[in-house]
Amino acid sequence: MSARTSTAALLVLITVVSLGCRSAQDNVRDLRSTQERELTAGIVQKEIRKGMSGAEVAEALGSPNIVTRDEKERTTWVYDKIATEVSYSQSQNAMFLILGGFSNQSGAVSQTQRTLTVVIKFDANDKVETFSYHQSKF
Repeated sequence: MSARTSTAALLVLITVVSLGCRSAQDNVRDLRSTQERELTAGIVQKEIRKGMSGAEVAEALGSPNIVTRDEKERTTWVYDKIATEVSYSQSQNAMFLILGGFSNQSGAVSQTQRTLTVVIKFDANDKVETFSYHQSKF
C-alpha cells in the first residue's frame, strides 16, 4: 500500500469516527435557539401587554412565523409553534451458558405533541392592541 493510499484511508477513518462520536449535547446545540423552543403560554401571559411596540414583542417572543397587514394598514403577528416529544425505553436481559442461553428484549415508545398559536394585533401606531393564544397537548 502506498503512502498516499494509507493517508487517504486514515483520513476516511478519522472522518467516520468523528462523525459517529457526537454527544446528545452536541445535537441539542445544533437545534434552533432556546428562545424559539421554549415559547409557552406562560411567557405570553407574563411578557405581552397592550401598548407594547413590535420591537418589545420581538424581544420577548422572537420573530413571528407569519406577518400580515389588513386593509386599514394594521399589522398582525402570528406565532405558530409545534413540539413533538418522543421517549423511548428499552431493556435487554441475556444469559448464556456453555451450550445454550436465552435473550429477552422489551421496549416502549411514548409520543406527545404540543401546539401553541399566538396572535398579536397591532393598532395604527404599531402598538399591541390585542393578543390571544391557544394551547393544546395530545
